[in-house]
Amino acid sequence: MAQLRQEYESFAERDTEIVVIGPENSKDFAKYWEKYGFPFVGLSDESHAVLKLYGQEVNLFKLGRMPAQMLIDKNGILRYVHYGHSMDDIPDSNEVLELIDQG
Repeated sequence: MAQLRQEYESFAERDTEIVVIGPENSKDFAKYWEKYGFPFVGLSDESHAVLKLYGQEVNLFKLGRMPAQMLIDKNGILRYVHYGHSMDDIPDSNEVLELIDQG
């Protein structure tokens, strides 16, 4: 999320909102969000409803929920999805910004 924080203004300039969905309960998630002061939206998904809806992988041997990054346009159409195989498998923000610029 540090990368998203650093690039937040670049997303905002493109009228793009970042929404991070976490597996923690809402109280723990709110504490974490407040502690780090992220400038984007964070939502708790304790029931894993969003995880199930978008087919995000859970791997208990790799500390739980695998990263997933999606780009959904203003019409609600999924334009890009990347399912990570480890916590290090996250696309560079510049790659996602290029996709946004392509429309």
